[in-house]
Amino acid sequence: MTPLIAIAAEAAEQKSAEVTDWAGRLGWVAGLLLFIAFVYWLMRQGWKWRGSLQSDLPELPTAPEPTGEATLTLSGRYHGSTTAGQWLDRIVAHGLGTRSRVELRLTDAGIEVVRPGANDFFVPAAALREARLDKGIAGKVLAEGGLLVITWEHGGKPIDSGFRSDRAAEHTAWVEAINSMNPVTTTTEGIAR
Repeated sequence: MTPLIAIAAEAAEQKSAEVTDWAGRLGWVAGLLLFIAFVYWLMRQGWKWRGSLQSDLPELPTAPEPTGEATLTLSGRYHGSTTAGQWLDRIVAHGLGTRSRVELRLTDAGIEVVRPGANDFFVPAAALREARLDKGIAGKVLAEGGLLVITWEHGGKPIDSGFRSDRAAEHTAWVEAINSMNPVTTTTEGIAR
């Protein structure tokens, strides 16, 4: 046999290595899925823990039956609530941390917040402190002035709630209307961070 034929015969006898190690690949996929599930569980536990820390916040008020004629209405998104002046300290108690679509109605009695798929609530006019245009609230950052932030008080705790209208030009009218209800207000745009 010539050396060339011997090399070809030897190469034909060798078995090629498997292209894919399925057991190893499935092990890595299972490990990755377990890691993702563990991280999700940790996030959920953190959300529950934050809610239990905020359990001193009383139940949210509901709208009285005759709320009166709506001065302004707004359709858009509710982005969450935080402790007033601390735009990253999200409040999750009583569903205030749940993002959702929103329908707002401003009346002489206050603001009716209707959230499909989440808890509706009412902000009495006496609880309103101010409104301003801002760029962010916990978990949501927009262009300067892209977010309507309404400051109100509930259970002795000042709260900032962030809303974004489907038509952002409406925000200024809301700021003016809410601030005219409360003569103490002095700011209309942004907060010092």
